[in-house]
Amino acid sequence: MVDEASRLCVAFLKEGDDVSRMIKIFNVLVICLSWALIWPMGQGEAARLKDIASLKGVRVNQLVGYGLVVGLNGTGDGSGTKFTVQSLVNMMERLGIHTLADEVKVSNVAAVMVTADLPPFARVGSKLDVLVSSVGDAKSLQGGTLLLTPLKGADNRVYAMAQGPLIVGGFSSSGKAGGGVQKNHPTVGRIPGGATVEREIPFHFDQMRNLMVSLNEPDFTTALRVSEAINRQLGSPVAYAADAGTVKVKVPDAYATNIVGLVARLEQLQIQPDSKAKIILDERTGTVVMGENVRISSVAIAHGNLSVQIKEKKEVSQPTPFSQGQTVVTDTSEVNVTEEGKKLILMPEGATLGEVVRALNAIGVTPRDLIAVFQAIKAAGALHAELEIL
Repeated sequence: MVDEASRLCVAFLKEGDDVSRMIKIFNVLVICLSWALIWPMGQGEAARLKDIASLKGVRVNQLVGYGLVVGLNGTGDGSGTKFTVQSLVNMMERLGIHTLADEVKVSNVAAVMVTADLPPFARVGSKLDVLVSSVGDAKSLQGGTLLLTPLKGADNRVYAMAQGPLIVGGFSSSGKAGGGVQKNHPTVGRIPGGATVEREIPFHFDQMRNLMVSLNEPDFTTALRVSEAINRQLGSPVAYAADAGTVKVKVPDAYATNIVGLVARLEQLQIQPDSKAKIILDERTGTVVMGENVRISSVAIAHGNLSVQIKEKKEVSQPTPFSQGQTVVTDTSEVNVTEEGKKLILMPEGATLGEVVRALNAIGVTPRDLIAVFQAIKAAGALHAELEIL
């Protein structure tokens, strides 16, 4: 397409006198400059820095807690679930009601684990979504209400409190005689905005003087490209790649009081990420995913299927009349072997991903057969890619 455009431009410029050609040259230069501004090189393959990396310290923290769900319609934990009974007795004691464990029935109560993610920069009073999961033998959490549950972090400190009615995306119905219908998972529910942040994680982002950019997929080439792009954007050598997964950025003096503005500017940088040539094979589902940098050396591939079909049947042997013989049942086996015609294909050295796929499709290779084919090519030393089997 570029060659055709060049040919048309040359033909266009040859027409007319000297003055008109000069005007045409100027117009062509303006058009080319406009295309260069609105269509940057590699835009289709580049990614924003915020999509391939994150800042050290700006992360999500997991919270977990143990609580009780009440109000279930006989679908709670059974009487044999001792920790549910003990939890209910302890809760009643804290409320000033003394009772014995033998007197408590928990068919309308379920013990649950409550989990939530504490996002970065969450402040006191912020709302969090919580996930509630049964830990006993409850049949369903539908219609239940989570009682006040403290959510703790890895340091065993309480950071949020959760409470509220559950939203369950499934149901379970059964009769006394057995059987029933179940859809999705009725023992797991959510409470949108069901937790309130009570303690903040201390983090003074506005006082940072050095930023640590962590790549989601560590790669030396990508780290170098990120540091070069940051230095070009800021106009000074303030960034360097510390290793394959970390780029250190010194905050310029101009952004000492505007760290947010600096990060927002860096997040929009277009980076061309690099990665190893890799092939992902999932033997359970027959899924094969290949990267664009996969290359193979010269290799010949033969593909053929052997189909063996065995049929077992019984035949009855009847004696002739008045022969004093007995009726006998005999087993017979019929074996059919069918072998498809093998096809041999030669792949040249340095074949690209598209050539490999077209060649393998031409010999009728299915996704499950591809797994065996690539394993054989790797064993032969002709596959220049990392083979990962899930």
